[in-house]
Parts: sequence; structure tokens; C-alpha cells
Amino acid sequence: MSRRPLTSQVVFGAILVVVGIALLAETTDAYDASILLQYVPSLFVLLGLYALLVSDFRNVFGPVVVIIVAAAWQLIALEYVTAEEITQFWPLVVVAFGLSLILRQVRSRPQAVQDTFLSSIGVFGGGQQRSTTPDFEGADLTALFGGVDLDLREAGIEDRPATVNATAIFGGCEISVPPEWNVQLDVLPIFGGAEDERKRRERDHDEVDLVVTGFAAFGGVSVTD
Repeated sequence: MSRRPLTSQVVFGAILVVVGIALLAETTDAYDASILLQYVPSLFVLLGLYALLVSDFRNVFGPVVVIIVAAAWQLIALEYVTAEEITQFWPLVVVAFGLSLILRQVRSRPQAVQDTFLSSIGVFGGGQQRSTTPDFEGADLTALFGGVDLDLREAGIEDRPATVNATAIFGGCEISVPPEWNVQLDVLPIFGGAEDERKRRERDHDEVDLVVTGFAAFGGVSVTD
């Protein structure tokens, strides 16, 4: 059985553990961790880079934002620049979001079946997509101050795993799948969440059917049946 790479959530959790231990050492005077804490932003830069690599650059916007913000935070912490100088570059976040939308369309493969690959955006509103194709390949979902629903309960997968990239910012993405599907969640949550809400049951196979990757900030990505 092939070994799965660590998910972004696991790496994020490990970083929080390391930061928490350093803070505990500092607050209890057990060790002077001030120098270590000064380089905490670099850990989040590495987290963003890891999320980009593990998603094969399908998940772009969230990791790039994490890298930009963490790199700026690191420069301020090392006193190379001031916060006032950095804040004038905040439109780069908007640029990154626009580029990520363009990149998704460029990466989308030609569709042999109309709903083999889906794309849905919900901005200050909602969007719904439903696939019944027997060879579903993937989807790109974006929820910005809104919600997006993707129904795959009548879909099938020939070339496993299919990949759904979901970006939820002050919004939510809900993906409905057949109960027997083996789903791997690899969503990077920053003040957000990602959860497989299906009832736990024994899977009849170990092969991953669907990988859900993406980014959740003040929002959530959920898998249901």
C-alpha cells in the first residue's frame, strides 16, 4: 500500500505544538526562547510552500497568502522593514486571488464529458453543482462570503483519485459524496475548519477515491453524504 504524504493540517498542528512549547518555556522561565520565537513566521512560510507542493500546485491562493503574510511578518520581526511599509502592499493578496482563479482555468483539462470537471464560484451568494458522470475527474470550488455545494452522490471515478480544490473565505464549501468513498482531506485551515461529517463506517477498500485540498479562512470545507 502506498504511503500517503503528511497533510497540511498535520504539519500545521506540528507547528502549533512547537510554538506552544516555545511559549511555555518562555512564560515559565525554563528556557529563553525569545530568539526561537523571533523566527516563528518562517515556519508558516514553510507551511505555505509545503501546502503548494503537496497539492501539486492545485491549491494556490491560500498557501500563497500564507507565504506572503508570514514573509512580511518575518521581515517586520527582524526589523528589516516597518509595519507601515509593509501594509502598502496589501493589494498583492487581491492579485494572488485573481491569479489563482486564472490558473485554475488554465489547468482545467478539456472535458470529454460535460460534467467531468466542474468549476463553481459563490461570491456574496451561493452556487450549486451536480455531477452524474461515471468518470469524474475533479472540481474547483471558491466560496467568498458565500457558499458552494457540490453533489457527487451519483458520480463515479475511473482514474483514482479525483481531486477537488476548495477555497472558503468567510464562507463554506460542502461536498456530498457516496458513503462508500474513501476521502482524504488536505485543506489548510487558518481560523477555519475542514471535516468529513459522514458517519464512521468500515471502508471496503484502502484506495483513496477523492482528495479534497484547498484553503479555509474564517470558513469551512465539509464532506457529507
